[in-house]
Amino acid sequence: MKKDIRIVFMGTPEFATASLQALVETNFNIVGVITAPDKPSGRGKRISESDVKKYAIKQGLKVLQPVNLKDPGFIEEFRTLNANLGIVVAFRMLPEVIWSMPEYGTFNLHASLLPQYRGAAPINHAVMNGEKETGVTTFYLKQKIDTGDIIFQEKLPIGEDETVGELHDRLMEIGSGLVVKTVEAIKLENIVLQKQSELSTAMTVINEAPKIYKDDCRIDWSKPVDIIYNKIRGLSPYPTAYTVLKHPDGTIYYMKIYKSKYTFSDSKVTPGTIKTNNKSYLTIYSISGSIDILDLQIAGKKRMVIKDFLNGFDMSVAWKIIS
Repeated sequence: MKKDIRIVFMGTPEFATASLQALVETNFNIVGVITAPDKPSGRGKRISESDVKKYAIKQGLKVLQPVNLKDPGFIEEFRTLNANLGIVVAFRMLPEVIWSMPEYGTFNLHASLLPQYRGAAPINHAVMNGEKETGVTTFYLKQKIDTGDIIFQEKLPIGEDETVGELHDRLMEIGSGLVVKTVEAIKLENIVLQKQSELSTAMTVINEAPKIYKDDCRIDWSKPVDIIYNKIRGLSPYPTAYTVLKHPDGTIYYMKIYKSKYTFSDSKVTPGTIKTNNKSYLTIYSISGSIDILDLQIAGKKRMVIKDFLNGFDMSVAWKIIS
């Protein structure tokens, strides 16, 4: 048994905070927390601290916020923590000098069933691709990102109407438990590693999960209706799928879509056609059916359900979708 587990935790967003909290509440020894530097945000450019930092400060934990993870000063400060186990949850890519330093290694919690959905946005891409199941994985870091040996995995079904925000919260919860389970197993030296290459050979397709950019969020109404529906829920509430509308007077409006429902049909309506009674429904057609918009936001306005939106926004005129 490994008697003294001294953990350095590395993470930034809320997803990581849940794991840090689970470790603290399980009374593991957290000797340091590494998180992103503070940065200005919002219209007022007020300085914003990471969610992990806020929690760590409340718990009286030592916090380091390096700008450059390869900076010799940071590397030396990291060394003085004398950590023997590193844990990474939703953080930047680490240089080898950092992840290889703890004697018991450094493991990562990833929000997919590796080797599926390696990359920066695994939860979004799983929902966008219409997956029925996903999960979380703990694995040891190695040089090539998201490719290390698997320690544990836990599966989770994806609801047919579930948004990425809802799935994120469920994965965050089971992920924090898996982090604790992994530390306990490492302490007891009770783990059997599985190479990702062994799993890859049994899979016909390996899906990737690259970072999502604004252009990736724009809806192509010439796509099948179920593909559009999955894209909307796979980007809700963030970064949010959107379409571009043009008013007859030439004004352009960006519409974010948070929630919708879809209907398959063999209608010959031109993709991008808008239909509404200007009271209770707003429907946009695709190549294989239609999408009913239920929850949306026009740029510069607040988010609204469709009835409230139509109450103050005239959609009965000849609007056009800009592709």
